[in-house]
Amino acid sequence: MPPTNISDKIKIAIQKSVPVTVTSYKLNHDTEVYLEDILGVYLRELGQETLVDRLAYCLKELAVNAKKANTKRVYFEEKGLSLDSKDDYQEGMKNFKSETMDRIDHYLELQKQKGLYVKVTFHTFSSNFRIAIRNNVQITRKEQMRIYDRIARSRAFDSMEEAFSEVLDDSEGAGLGIVILILMLKKMGLDEEAFEIDGNSGETIASLTIPIAQVKLDEMDMLTSRIVSEIEALPQFPENITVIQQLINDPNSDINEIARRISTDPSLTADLLRVVNSAKFMLPNRVDNIADAVKMVGLRGLKNLLYSYGSEKILNLPQKKELWDHAHRTAFYSFSLARNVKLTKDFIDDAYVGGILHDMGKIVFSSIHPELLEKIQEFATEKSLSAGLFENLAGGFNHAQIGAKIAEKWNFSESLVQAIRYHHEPHFSKPEYRKVVNCVYLANALCDLEKQNIVYDQLDKDVLKFFRITSEVQLDRMKDILAQAFKSELMM
Repeated sequence: MPPTNISDKIKIAIQKSVPVTVTSYKLNHDTEVYLEDILGVYLRELGQETLVDRLAYCLKELAVNAKKANTKRVYFEEKGLSLDSKDDYQEGMKNFKSETMDRIDHYLELQKQKGLYVKVTFHTFSSNFRIAIRNNVQITRKEQMRIYDRIARSRAFDSMEEAFSEVLDDSEGAGLGIVILILMLKKMGLDEEAFEIDGNSGETIASLTIPIAQVKLDEMDMLTSRIVSEIEALPQFPENITVIQQLINDPNSDINEIARRISTDPSLTADLLRVVNSAKFMLPNRVDNIADAVKMVGLRGLKNLLYSYGSEKILNLPQKKELWDHAHRTAFYSFSLARNVKLTKDFIDDAYVGGILHDMGKIVFSSIHPELLEKIQEFATEKSLSAGLFENLAGGFNHAQIGAKIAEKWNFSESLVQAIRYHHEPHFSKPEYRKVVNCVYLANALCDLEKQNIVYDQLDKDVLKFFRITSEVQLDRMKDILAQAFKSELMM
């Protein structure tokens, strides 16, 4: 089911490190209030509630400036003036403020007719929270220089009182606003580098980047590490799987010896044969011989199968069926994506297993025994950790980090650790594993799109580019094809 209110949507967005975007053509008062509400929820979730008032001012200042920039375009166009002409610019700015204020509804309607928008995007990633305000009119060099001049002026002031006492250029009404914005950032312990403004591909993008409260990050890491260290029942794989892994790593062992060991575990045997005879291998004839099956998947493929098989055996409780169903769907999508972009067999294997294990952190946390939950909660109280932090973890926040720490404890390959840790933030993964992480990321995102947890605009643009996806229609077609293929796979 899709989330029903904005608070739920934001919690999901933070968990999945996807942006939340609000688009407006007129940016009326109700929209401004809505944006402030969204900001408040984000800061509350990120432990930065004390910044609400100051950041709300900064957000409003940048959003209104973007709207004014759009208004200026339609005003100059209506007057037959060019923004690029010095004389025209001076002529147009003489009455810009008074005339647009008197006929603001007229100019806002013109902006809407011409499709001139203001997009406000909120995004948490790594240890930062970013607010980006876009309008689809690219800033001119003259306008950009005026803003940099105001930023430079702000360095001369130690307080807002000093800034207010100065008479600044008021032709566009934004002179003092940018100075106050920079002073607001200083009050928050940030420098002017936290603010950026630039033009690109017909858009102007103004952004603020705020570090998530360091104390919250430290506490989250502390509690995550404690959870991983306390789960003593989970780290050891079944002995027979460990023995098979050792045989795979032993250069002196042969395929037949490995096959014999596998055949002693009926469940593992059935799983191996199921994988080999699935659509993944597209064999003309069914394989029922274990040795042949091992040859088909290869030693690396077998090792990956053991990772997923062992994890499921340890964690696959009946009440976790929904999580594992999602894991298998993600794995199928990830494998299909990897094969579609013609990755090597090793990459394809890792993409499949990475898909199965990407939400291991959620599964582990949801499988914790009640007595252990109580023990971890006592630890949080003893260390005076922030209220709500444990609930955040239980709700899925930081699950990628929990899963990666478990994977490291189980000695999983670095490729799988990267896929688990960065399946919501592929741009932070190591370059050599980026292809695998991209596959797992998009596969998981497609599942979220099916559940209406996210929308197309929230997807990582670099990942879409990697898969040569240029439109929402193209992605929907891909989603439908994969969903139908997965359905057929289940019926085999």
